Amino acid sequence: MKTAILGPAQRAEALARMAERELDVLVVGSGVVGAGTALDAATRGLSTGLVEARDWASGTSSRSSKLIHGGLRYLEMLDFALVREALKERGLLLQRLAPHLVKPVPFLYPLQHKGWERWYAGSGVALYDAMSVSSGHGRGLPVHRHLSHKRALQVAPCLKKDALVGALQYYDAQMDDARYVATLVRTAAAYDAHVANRARVVGFLREGARVVGARVEDVEGGTEYEIRAQQIVNATGVWTDDTQALIGERGQFHVRASKGIHLVVPKDRIHATSGLILRTEKSVLFVIPWGRHWIIGTTDTDWDLDKAHPAASSADIDYLLGHVNEVLATPLTRDDVEGVYAGLRPLLAGESDATSKLSREHTVAHPVPGLVVVAGGKYTTYRVMAKDAVDEAVHGLDRRVAECVTEDVPLVGAEGYKALWNARARIAARTGLHVARIEHLLNRYGSLAEELLELVVADPSLGEPLAAADDYLRAEAVYACTHEGARHLDDVLTRRTRISIETFDRGTRSAREVAELMAPALGWDDAQIEKEITHYQKRVEAERESQRQPDDLTADAARLGAPDIVPL
Repeated sequence: MKTAILGPAQRAEALARMAERELDVLVVGSGVVGAGTALDAATRGLSTGLVEARDWASGTSSRSSKLIHGGLRYLEMLDFALVREALKERGLLLQRLAPHLVKPVPFLYPLQHKGWERWYAGSGVALYDAMSVSSGHGRGLPVHRHLSHKRALQVAPCLKKDALVGALQYYDAQMDDARYVATLVRTAAAYDAHVANRARVVGFLREGARVVGARVEDVEGGTEYEIRAQQIVNATGVWTDDTQALIGERGQFHVRASKGIHLVVPKDRIHATSGLILRTEKSVLFVIPWGRHWIIGTTDTDWDLDKAHPAASSADIDYLLGHVNEVLATPLTRDDVEGVYAGLRPLLAGESDATSKLSREHTVAHPVPGLVVVAGGKYTTYRVMAKDAVDEAVHGLDRRVAECVTEDVPLVGAEGYKALWNARARIAARTGLHVARIEHLLNRYGSLAEELLELVVADPSLGEPLAAADDYLRAEAVYACTHEGARHLDDVLTRRTRISIETFDRGTRSAREVAELMAPALGWDDAQIEKEITHYQKRVEAERESQRQPDDLTADAARLGAPDIVPL
C-alpha cells in the first residue's frame, strides 16, 4: 500500500479534486468518527472526500482521557452490549489495526472495605476479562489479579496506607488520541480519499428536499468550493446541531456537550508503577501513565458556551486535585500541574424517552435525503460508528456497495512495525540515534518512522531533540507539515506533539524553534513566523487566565481573549 503524504500541495489538490466531480460520499468533520467514516467509505471502493473546519482532531478527539477501553463502569450500569462491543474493538486495535499506536496499560483499583467489596469488584473485573476473551480479540492483555494491602502499596507507594485495604489490578489500553486520528486520516488518503483540513462547510447545496453537496470555504486561502456528493455524512460531534442548522434540520435528537478536564503532572510527583482508578461521588477518576507524565481526569459537567475552546476553570482544577489528594500520601498542588486540557463529550439527548436513554451509545439518522448524521458514542467504538454511518449512506446510493472491511485494514505504520521494533537496536546503530529515540519514533509512527529517519539522513540537525521539549526530535516538527497536514504552530505543539500539555511553559519556549522548522515546508516568511508565535503565546496566556477564573462563564470569557489564527 502506498503511503499518503499530506503536505500543502496535496491539500490543494484534494480540494480541487473534490470540486471537479461528484463524490459518492463527503464526510464533514475529522474527529475520530469522521476520519473513521472516510476510511470505511474509501475501503469499500466509494469515491470519498473529507473536510475539516480546523485541524484533524482539533475538537473532542484530541482532548480525551486517551484510553481505549471497554468501560468498566458501564458493567455496573448493566450495559453489557456496549462493554462487549468496546472490548472487541480494544482487542482489534491492540492486535491487528494499530499495534504501533495502542498499548496496554495497567490500573490499580484500591479496595476500601474488607470482604464484600473484593467479591463485588472482583466479580465485575472477572466478567470484564471474560467478555474480552469471548470477543475473540482479548488474549493480548494479562488477566486481572487480586493484591493484598502490602502488595498494593508496593505497586503504588504513593497511596496513603489507610486509603485501601487491598486492591485489584486489571489492564486496559491507551493511545495518543490526536496522533491516532491523524494516522486514520492518512490511512483514508492512502486508499484514495481526498482530505483537507482548514476547509469549513458554510452551507449545503439543495435540489428540492435533497442535499446534493456542500459549499466549502478554504479557510487558508478564502476560496469557496462547491463539492457535490450523492451522500453527505455529518460527523461533527458536539457541532452536530450547528451543522444541521445549515439546512434547517435538527432531527429526532440533539447533541449535548459535557465538559471533561484533565491535568498533566510529571511522573515523579506520583510514585507508582500502575495507573489508578478511583471512585468519586459522581463517577470514576483515572490517574493514567503518560510517558514521563501522569494524566488525571476527568470531570463531567454540562457546557453550553464556546465549543471550539472549552475552558477549564479554577473550580475544575480544584475538584480533580481534591479527589486525587484524598488517596495520595504526598498531596499534589497547583505548582505540580504542567498542563491542563478540556474537551467536550458529545452526548445524545433525545426529544423523547426512547432516545434520551442513548447517552454514551451512538445513533445514525437520515433526516433528509442525501444527508446522514452520526452522533454520540465513545472513542473506542469509532470504527463501529463509522461502519453504521456508511451503511446508512449506502442506502442512498443507486448501486451495490461492498460490505465494511475496516476490521481487516491496519492503519498506516502498522505493517512491519513489529519487525522494526525487534530491529530497533540495529536501527539505532545505523542512524546514530539512541535506541530510546528509535522506540519513541516507532511508538508514534510505526513503520512510517523510516520516513522521519530519511529526513535526519538528509539533514542531521533534524536528529537533535527540541531544545525546550527534548522528548521530541526536530524532524517531527518538519514531518508534521510535510506528511501530516499541520498548517499552524498550534497544530504541531498541541496535536502532532503534546508539548502544550507536557511542559510547564506550555510550549512557549519551543514556539520559535518549531515555527522556524515549519516555515520552509509551509512557505512562511518572517512576518508569518512572528504571527504564529504571537498567536500561540496569546493562546497560552488566555488558557492560563481562564484556569484562574472561578466558574465556567468567567473562564470562557478569558479563553476567548485569544482568537483563532488565520494566515496573513
